[in-house]
Formats: sequence, structure tokens, C-alpha cells
Amino acid sequence: MKLSDIAQVVRSKNAGPRRLTLDLMFASDSDYQRVAQSPALSRERIGALYGLPAGDVTVIPYPVGRAIKIVLARPIMAGDPGDRDVYGAQQHAPMLGVEI
Repeated sequence: MKLSDIAQVVRSKNAGPRRLTLDLMFASDSDYQRVAQSPALSRERIGALYGLPAGDVTVIPYPVGRAIKIVLARPIMAGDPGDRDVYGAQQHAPMLGVEI
């Protein structure tokens, strides 16, 4: 099953000019648990998906809110030459196809 089939919300946004956050939110505790326990959301796998070392990825589970926040270091600071998404609003797309 793909993440886009199980998550109620998958979105991205800037967390300052040097960080990007991905927010995953789920409708039920069982959906949240299934994804939170999946090896597909390891720092290594997410880093590989975004072309980053695992050390530049932080995965923060939030069971009370049925949410997972992923923080990524931006390889290009927001607004610098070469930045293609100054708001970080389109960076969640690679996550949609992740197999859980």
C-alpha cells in the first residue's frame, strides 16, 4: 500500500530557510501505527529518497495527534539561486509513492 492511500494529509513546508518539514497525518490510530512502525520511514530510506545523508533527516512521531513530522536539511537555502520551491510547498511529492 502506498503512503498516499493510507495518509489523510501529506504536505511540506519550510521550517526556516535551511529546513523543510514533511507532515503526515492519519485518520485512525491503526493507520498511524502501521506507518510509524514501517521501515519505509527510516532516516536512511527517506534520505535516499531525497538525496540526503541520513544525518540530515529527523523523523518525529507524534502518536497523540496521529502524525509524523519529518525534518530535512535543505541542500539549497530557500530563495538562493537554484532553489526551485521557495516555500517548500511542493516537496512532499516523492513521499506519496512510498510503499508501506
